[in-house]
Amino acid sequence: MAAESDKALVSLRMPAEMCAAFDRIASVLDRDRTWVMLRAFRRYLDEEGDYVLREAAGLAALDRGEGVAFDDVMDEIDDIITRSEGKQESRRAG
Repeated sequence: MAAESDKALVSLRMPAEMCAAFDRIASVLDRDRTWVMLRAFRRYLDEEGDYVLREAAGLAALDRGEGVAFDDVMDEIDDIITRSEGKQESRRAG
């Protein structure tokens, strides 16, 4: 468990019905609302938040010129297709 010094106090406003839903879930699980909300935040960070951060990192890499030109990728794909078609032709002929 994180030490108190590793925690930040956060205040937020949310629709009352959403808060009530967190309270109902907490009651069913015999936990407090904070525990339920932290699980929801963790799930968001692990799923959608992770995707957002990966996309941002990818865009930053492109901004730094670390990408591959579209035409180069398409040329490589065309080469792969051509080689594959050649192998298929060889199998049919042989």
